[in-house]
Parts: sequence; C-alpha cells; structure tokens
Amino acid sequence: MEDRFPRPRLYRQLDEYCRSGVYPFHMPGHKRRTDVGFAAEFPNPYSIDITEINGFDNLHHAEGILRESMDWAAAVYGSGRTYYLVNGSTCGVMAAICAAAPRGGAILMARNSHKAAYHAAALNALNIRYIYPQIIEDFGLQGGLLPQDIEEMLISGDELPAAVFITSPTYDGVVSDVRGIAGICHRYGVPLIVDEAHGAHFPFGEMFPASSLELGADIVIQSLHKTLPAFTQTALLHAQGSLVDTERLEYFLQVFQTSSPSYVLMAGIERCIEYMADEGRDEMRRFAARLSDMRGQLRKLRRLRLLDRDVTGSAGVYDLDLSKLVISAKYMGELPRQDARAAAECAEAGSASCSDGGNRLTGPMLAEILRRDYHLEMEMCGADYVTAITTLMDSREGFDRLVAALFSIDERLTDRPAAQGAAAFESGACGTAARPSEPGACGTAALPRPRTVLPIHKAQARPAHMLSLESAAGSVSGEYVYLYPPGTPVVVPGEMLTEEIIGTIQSYRAQRLPIQGMCDSTASAIRVLV
Repeated sequence: MEDRFPRPRLYRQLDEYCRSGVYPFHMPGHKRRTDVGFAAEFPNPYSIDITEINGFDNLHHAEGILRESMDWAAAVYGSGRTYYLVNGSTCGVMAAICAAAPRGGAILMARNSHKAAYHAAALNALNIRYIYPQIIEDFGLQGGLLPQDIEEMLISGDELPAAVFITSPTYDGVVSDVRGIAGICHRYGVPLIVDEAHGAHFPFGEMFPASSLELGADIVIQSLHKTLPAFTQTALLHAQGSLVDTERLEYFLQVFQTSSPSYVLMAGIERCIEYMADEGRDEMRRFAARLSDMRGQLRKLRRLRLLDRDVTGSAGVYDLDLSKLVISAKYMGELPRQDARAAAECAEAGSASCSDGGNRLTGPMLAEILRRDYHLEMEMCGADYVTAITTLMDSREGFDRLVAALFSIDERLTDRPAAQGAAAFESGACGTAARPSEPGACGTAALPRPRTVLPIHKAQARPAHMLSLESAAGSVSGEYVYLYPPGTPVVVPGEMLTEEIIGTIQSYRAQRLPIQGMCDSTASAIRVLV
C-alpha cells in the first residue's frame, strides 16, 4: 500500500552525509567526533532529555544546580557572571543590546555586525550610529575597527550613545584593539559589548588572541558550538563591571531565550567547559602545533594566498585568529578550460555559483571544486576566497587532505596579470563607483555607506511595495539585504538605495552568493517604502 505521506528525509540524509567521507571545515567545532572523551562519555541525548523537574532548577530563575554550574563557569572564565545560552549567540546579542540601551536610546554599532544586533536595535526602537571597519584591500576583506574612530564617533554626536557594540573576531578571524576600545568607552562611561561568537576558543590557547573578557569588555558573547566541542545552538554570555544592569540583562535573557531550555544543550555546555578546562587545554596545544605546521605549508602556495599575521598593524587589524583559514584567489589564477567548463556545468546543474563566466577562479568556484573533487566542505565563500574553520577536533589527516587539495588546485592554475585584481580597487569599483566592473572583483568587504532616512523600527512600520531592483535607486529600502553567512547587511530598512548599493546586490546575484533578507528570492525586486 502506498504511503499517504512521503517519508521524511532529513535524519536519513544527515546519516548518509556523515558516512560519506566529506571532511568538515565548518562549524560545529566538535567536527562530529564521537571517539573523544567529551563525546564518548556523554549520555545518549534521549536518556537525559528532561524538563524543569524537582532538583534540576530553572534556567530563568536559577538558584540551584544551574546557578552552581553557571557560577563555576564564571570562575573558569574569570567573569563577573556567566549565563548559559541555548538560543545561540543570537539571543545573547539581543539581550545585551536591549539591556544596555534604553528603549528609544542611541547605540554606536559596527556596521559589520551580525543581523541579530540590527534586530535588537529595531525591537528596542534604537537610533543607530555606525562605525565602519577598515578594509584589507589585498584580500578584499573587512579589517578591524580603530579606537580613534570610535572615540571620534563618541564625542561627535549630540549625546553619548548608551552602548558601543562591535564584533571581534570577525567571521574571517580579524581581531580589533579591544583593550584600546574598552578604555575609550569607559573613559566616557559607556559599556562595551563584544560579539565574540567566533572566539570561544581564545581563553584556552596561547596561540590565539586574548579574549575580550580579559581586555575589559563589559559584556562578551561567545558561541561554544562554532569553535569548541559543543552542540549547535549553545553559547555563553559573560558580564562584568557595573555599567550594565544585571537585573535588566537577566530579564531580557528570559525574553529572548526559550521558556523550555533544553537540558541536553545545557549539559553539553557544562561538559564542553569541563573538557576545555582540563584535558582540552592539552589538546589545544597539540592542535596549535598541527595548525602551525599546516599554515607553514600553505604559505608556500604560489598563486592562492593565505591570510596571515603579516596583515596585523594595518587596516585596523590588531591580531588574527590563526584557526580561521582564509584562502584567496583574488590576484592570481585561471583554471585550465576543462576545469572551468566542469565548474560551469556543475553550476548549471544547480550547485553553487562556480564560475564568473570565464576561467578566472572565484571563491564560489574554489569552494565547489574542493567539495566536488576533494570532498572537503568549507565554512563559507566570498567572491574571491573561501574560509575554513579549524578546531582542536580536527585531525592531522583532515589537515593533510586540505593541504594536498589546495596545492593540487594551485598547481593547475595559470598565471594572469596581478593588475587585473588590483584594478578593481584602483578604479574605485569597490565601494565608490556606480557599479562593480567585474563580478567577484570587489569581494564582499567594501560596505556601502547609505544615508539613513528613518530608523529601522519606523521604516518597518511604514507601508511598502515591490520595485524592480534596477529602478529602485533613490527609493528607501523597506527590507534588509545581506549575505548569510556572515549576515552583515548591505542595506537595512530606512536607508536610501543608491546606484552603488544596487550594483553591489547585482554583483552578488551574478555570482549566486547567498543573498537573504529580500522577499524576492531571486533578488530581482526589492521592497521600498511608499
């Protein structure tokens, strides 16, 4: 008898994928390892999945076992208070912003912030002033934030913002001068909130930058699942000092977290911290040695380029998280025609955008080749680069596979004039010209600086209608446009759409990069205010 409903596929496809031999250079940080103590000793999740029964406390009114667990975690990290997050860093970012800035107040926020920060500002009716990151032009990546720029923004407005919100490290591992920024913020009595979602491993390894918590930030949010062995959706919020009201913070954590927090996830958080505070530190040293060896090999690539610590001291880059592997094809490299044809065919078959119409190697093309030919899955790709996330759970065999793959691709590339890549910047195509001259030439780094016509919350309350993207210049956007990952908006509701912004979106669309936020999934039309 035929089934009335088709059978579900998700858990079967997950099982098939995990058996396929594809190596994960992406989150979560446990890398699906089940042979290590933190996982091997963890109970079957179904056997410990309970609700708030007697003796097991309540996350939203913790005064027993959960309070003790979070106090222990605070001691491990050296924070004033540590809170378990089961709705990811997203809920921590939103709670922190709403707690620090009163409704209708102002916030100074890095423009390369995650979409969660924008959502919090909209929900709390905040007026945003933006700090823009520097640009690492050689790689087409966003750099760091300069403390002097933040101080200038603090003193230039009519009133001090209620808080400063920044992201450090970025998705690509760029770390700003958090100590300098915190010192400036505190000089003016303003709390500093740092989205350190990608730096949860910082406190446990000497090879890596110092955590923002050590550097004086008032609130630090970390995603355990991104770079440590923890379940997806688990994170921490650390708070210290007196510039943010603890009661208000705890209230908003209740608002943005589920009322039925998973004990499986909370136990996973505790187990991850316990592991990292003990044998995980030794494993981090071994990981650092493996990573250092691999990066030494990748520095010998002839045409592909590895983002390395030689960028520190420029473009606002104070430090670099070496666990993020950013491989750029920006200036050198065309594939032989047969490789380019194969990549184009895979794109036509429905895969990621593999080709820009020629033989030039692009970020999506490199990601697809690594996936298709070498069974290596990257975390993300930009127009001209791929980013791989490595963690202490990565094996030497996995590293060897990636090194071999990149050298194999590197050897197949043919030289082309380096000026072709540089010309995009020199001509102003990355951020100042009306439209990018070459899809993929600009990367995704140069954020446009649109004029704010209305705050986000007011724009979202206004009527809007759809307009073709090509004819939207001069209109006010009624929706977000961003690439996900990393989730940094090109334009937000209430901002003026310019030829530059439209050109940037068209460039993303031409490369089939993952545009989100738009009602029109084809990115051909955009909601604008009436």
